[in-house]
Amino acid sequence: MNISDRDKRALALLAGALVLALIYWVATREPSSSTPTAVAAADTPERAERRLQNLRTALATVDGKEALLKQASAELADREKGLLSGETANQAQAQLLQIVRRVASAQAPPIEIGQSEFGPPRSYGDAYGAVSVTLSMTCRTDELVNLLAGLTQQPEIISADDVHLSLANAKSKSIPIRLTVSGLVPRKLIPERKPAL
Repeated sequence: MNISDRDKRALALLAGALVLALIYWVATREPSSSTPTAVAAADTPERAERRLQNLRTALATVDGKEALLKQASAELADREKGLLSGETANQAQAQLLQIVRRVASAQAPPIEIGQSEFGPPRSYGDAYGAVSVTLSMTCRTDELVNLLAGLTQQPEIISADDVHLSLANAKSKSIPIRLTVSGLVPRKLIPERKPAL
């Protein structure tokens, strides 16, 4: 078998490259775990002092962060007292209906609530859910405003989501109203939805 001059030169370059790669690998490889390692000369006392100062600074901020965490946890617990309670979403909706009826009956004159219907529970963000109830009633505009103001003064986290007004009765100046009120509940009360196929 005859090797041409071009192939001989290529083999010589390949052999030289392999020798250089072997020298580089031996010079830069990590020492094995069986050989003892020495402390790096670059770890000077100044660097060690800077590292110690950084650790002290980080440690000093831990107390402040813990205090902020405790404060935020206390505020969250205080605010979550306003969540509607119940073992199921239906119980929370019943509690919401009782709150609205209580506020409506406390008005002067009391507002009479007609029909009521519960909406489907839905998620509200990642940590909460919302339940709603839609109510039918007939009252004057000022009575509706007082009812809405009374709902906002409740300790529970509730709000009027939707208000539909119909034509007013000219004689009594009363308006048929359809009012939807929602309240926040813990996320565990909201059933998980299965993805559609």
